[in-house]
Amino acid sequence: MKSDDDDGTLFNEPTGEMPVVSSTDSRVSITGAEIAADAADETMIIDPTTLLPHWTDAPTGQVPIVVAREAADSDDPWSAIPAPAWREGEADWVAHEDQFDTAILAGEQREDTARPWEFAEPEELPVHDEFVTEAPRPEPDRIQRTRRSISANPLAGRAVRQSNDRNFARALLTGVVLAAVVSLVFKLGALPVAVMVLVVLGLAGAEAYAGFRSAGAHPATVLGIVAILTLGVAVYNKGLTSVGAVSVLLMLFGFVWYLNAGRAVDVLDGLGATVFVYVWIGVVGSYALLFVAPRSFADGHGLSYLFGAMVLTVANDSGAFIVGRQFGKRTLNKVLSPSKTLEGTAGGTIVTLAAGLLLLPLMSVWTRKAGLEVAVAISIVVPLGDLFESMVKRTIGVKDLGRLLPGHGGMLDRIDGLLFALPTMYYLCHVLKLG
Repeated sequence: MKSDDDDGTLFNEPTGEMPVVSSTDSRVSITGAEIAADAADETMIIDPTTLLPHWTDAPTGQVPIVVAREAADSDDPWSAIPAPAWREGEADWVAHEDQFDTAILAGEQREDTARPWEFAEPEELPVHDEFVTEAPRPEPDRIQRTRRSISANPLAGRAVRQSNDRNFARALLTGVVLAAVVSLVFKLGALPVAVMVLVVLGLAGAEAYAGFRSAGAHPATVLGIVAILTLGVAVYNKGLTSVGAVSVLLMLFGFVWYLNAGRAVDVLDGLGATVFVYVWIGVVGSYALLFVAPRSFADGHGLSYLFGAMVLTVANDSGAFIVGRQFGKRTLNKVLSPSKTLEGTAGGTIVTLAAGLLLLPLMSVWTRKAGLEVAVAISIVVPLGDLFESMVKRTIGVKDLGRLLPGHGGMLDRIDGLLFALPTMYYLCHVLKLG
């Protein structure tokens, strides 16, 4: 590299001084560039068609691409590998059309006027058969409920069936007769007691199903009574493990029952009433058969425990009835049972505790302590069982579910508290280790 101010010497010894560039008539040139340019002009002929357009020229729209050319020398072992080359003319585009498909660079076919950054959206999406809008399906016909319509107060407007006026002397006489019959059956042994329990549960179930039918429901009465009796027999022989099997069978046969119904009925209402009564009377009442089952308690003590539960229940009902009749003023639950009073409940509790402390120890398996502990629990659950039946009766709109027992109503009216006392007594016997 030299300046125009140099003396023509190509290489000079370094002087240590920086060259000064004049701002008026000085320029920098590359030594040897003129010689190379002259040699190129003499030995190379440049085809102007192969030159790239100047950057100021208008775009031609052509896209250069590297393609393979045929080998010129077949004897060369490297000729099998085609060398890349630029497309230079129209012939190159036509000759290599089959080797390169420009369609792979485009997504969907666009109009010629479309620009690379513009995308034409379809005017309308294709309609498939599964998306074709069809006419709305008609609503399925719903079976009208046969039950009375539910209002804000489900107990309002219920037609209450009046029963005969209860006479205290008649009720007392009926109670004495029942106590004598039950005591005689207990004297006969476990099997007669089991039969008596099955009869009582069957009658109570029939009364409950009749009450639901009077309210407009359609329970499977025969199927429900058969299930209650079957469960009682199964529990007597196999214990509580049979409850699941009998319950499943009731559901299956209940489905078949309503499937073959002669007319359209409210299945949920009918099957619900069937299962409800089965659980309330059949499942809960089957605990009575656990007491008398041979394998439940040793030496037949289960009869004494069952009889004790019945004595405490009768004591609670009798004390509540007598005290409430004489001194009752404040109702226990005005909506469910206006005739039950707080005074009567307190009187029933006192009589129950006295029976547990004085009457139960008369039987050899009972002690005063155990009798008092059991009496406390029974005095709580028996009024609950009575209120539960009152709630059911008020809901379906009847005063009594039956008239089988003069002065007491039906069989279910007599054992409503006992149904809650049975499982309580059964588990207390195991907790207190009375067996």
